[in-house]
Amino acid sequence: QVQLVESGGGLVQAGGSLRLSCSASGFTVSSHVMSWYRQAPGKKRDVVAFIRGVGGVATYDDAVKGRFTISRDNAKNSVYLQMNNLKPEDTAVYYCVARRLLTESWGQGTQVTVSS
Repeated sequence: QVQLVESGGGLVQAGGSLRLSCSASGFTVSSHVMSWYRQAPGKKRDVVAFIRGVGGVATYDDAVKGRFTISRDNAKNSVYLQMNNLKPEDTAVYYCVARRLLTESWGQGTQVTVSS
């Protein structure tokens, strides 16, 4: 059974940092495209960053480029999102997503709140 469990969210002041973790089970993260999405109140879910299974190439939304880093630990079957220089507009629920061919799985989300 595919399962994604996010952790690491919380309340932080603007300019601070957080590291989100996504622990996967039931599949291998290195064989999937692993993504982080976020959804702010009243807004649609948007992709923040993703890392390809083959080669591990990372891609970022322009809003977070240079501040966020997505990484993968194949031994721990986990994906991470290091978030630096956080801004109030980064406040959202962050979701870990695994995608391969026509299948897609979502975690339950973790709340990130950035105070000004």
